[in-house]
Amino acid sequence: MGVNLKSSGVRKLALIIGNVLVILRPKRAAQLSERRMTLVHKNKNYLSMQERLMRYALVQKLEKIQDHKTIAKENRKFWEDNSAVHLFTETEDKFESDFLPHCTFIFEKLKKELSKQSEHYNTIVEIGTGNGDVLNYLSEEFPQVDRIIGIDLSQHQTDLNNQKFKSNPKLEFVAADAYDWVLEHGESNTIFVSSRGVLEYFLEERLLDLLTNIHQLGNIFFVAIEPNGADHDFKTQPNTQLYGFEPSFSHNYPRLFKKAGFTLWHFSQKPWHNGGNIQTFIGAKNSSTLN
Repeated sequence: MGVNLKSSGVRKLALIIGNVLVILRPKRAAQLSERRMTLVHKNKNYLSMQERLMRYALVQKLEKIQDHKTIAKENRKFWEDNSAVHLFTETEDKFESDFLPHCTFIFEKLKKELSKQSEHYNTIVEIGTGNGDVLNYLSEEFPQVDRIIGIDLSQHQTDLNNQKFKSNPKLEFVAADAYDWVLEHGESNTIFVSSRGVLEYFLEERLLDLLTNIHQLGNIFFVAIEPNGADHDFKTQPNTQLYGFEPSFSHNYPRLFKKAGFTLWHFSQKPWHNGGNIQTFIGAKNSSTLN
């Protein structure tokens, strides 16, 4: 959110100040809130303190959406257009500050799992590759993999990635819907990856269909690093919930992967974004890869 709001008194004061600033700076307020998703995703590191307070006040006024299909449609629009490209540019530092220190452990575990297999896994596919930094990291960590593909909804971001990483011949970036891409191009002996907020934008039914289609390819490993609402208890709340101001979907990932036919070789969770949400780590494999 960009403002430290640990106490209710501070939150009330921030809301009052933010609302006053919205009145005093109407043009800037309009720029900040030109679209719901742009407002929600506005990167706090590139806002002044006044703008952070304005953003906080504006976010509090967002009308809650409950219809899951509407949410999925609006979220998709955001990730397809240039607003997402701007977000990827502004949050490049998150690769160094978040991914490397907090997420790479699961890929060390993946290496151990792969070492137990007689099959050669020749392809990595990242769903929702964003700015491509994670995929580039994976190309270095898994040199034995022949083909490394990043799928993203944004054609503009895909073009930027192909230019940015043109010196790495292993990397290939494709603008596509992951669901459609899997149906047309998915193959066995593939490692699928999603990193820090991709599957949360799929409707539960479509995500289950996607996972089922991937499972049916045969000889599949899947690493999913996805956020969940902090109060989503998978044991007592099996179904998808809404969370956040976007909002997006807090899926019960262990349940969905198992329902699609996968076996889990890893499951853990860590606090994320100062404890406001939980980051879930899933390692799954197709039943045909069991030892």
